[in-house]
Amino acid sequence: MDEQTRTALEAAVFRRLVAHLRERTDVQNIDLMNLAGFCRNCLSNWLKDAADAAGVPLSKDQSREAVYGMPYETWKARYQREATPAQRQAFETSHRHE
Repeated sequence: MDEQTRTALEAAVFRRLVAHLRERTDVQNIDLMNLAGFCRNCLSNWLKDAADAAGVPLSKDQSREAVYGMPYETWKARYQREATPAQRQAFETSHRHE
């Protein structure tokens, strides 16, 4: 597979993952962290890191909006629930947040 095709496929996979996470607002970031070791915020940070490395201007707020599909504060107000004690305990023991 050539580099251009690989990059296009990887971009398509990223867009599909982001679209899936936008639809699954019932899945909390802490659940993603506890199960997979990354969350929506990680994705937005990785996007910003890639933009910075490429010299593309992208703010933290812009990268979060690109992942969440809306301003982060709006998403939090609409969909984020208080973490349960079990979720917090699992998060504290996992130490996997990037």
